Amino acid sequence: MYLKYVVWGLLLFSSLMLVLVVFRNRSVGRALSALGLNIVVAAFLLYALNLLSAYTQFEIPINTATLGTVTVLGIPGVLLLAGLKLTLL
Repeated sequence: MYLKYVVWGLLLFSSLMLVLVVFRNRSVGRALSALGLNIVVAAFLLYALNLLSAYTQFEIPINTATLGTVTVLGIPGVLLLAGLKLTLL
């Protein structure tokens, strides 16, 4: 029972130390904020595409793989996923 609290405490302590080390360097903070913005934009693009699925009958699920692809590639990533879905399914 106490081992469970020790493990959670160690996880919390190591997470806090990681956040401290990462945000100590300003360039890492800028890179993380840019990555976060790219993830939000990618999620919005996939959501907008799925919102229009009532008209287009075309859906791309929002999961880790599709979100990562659109985050890295942007709009060409959406087109890549659409092409893959049309080709493979």
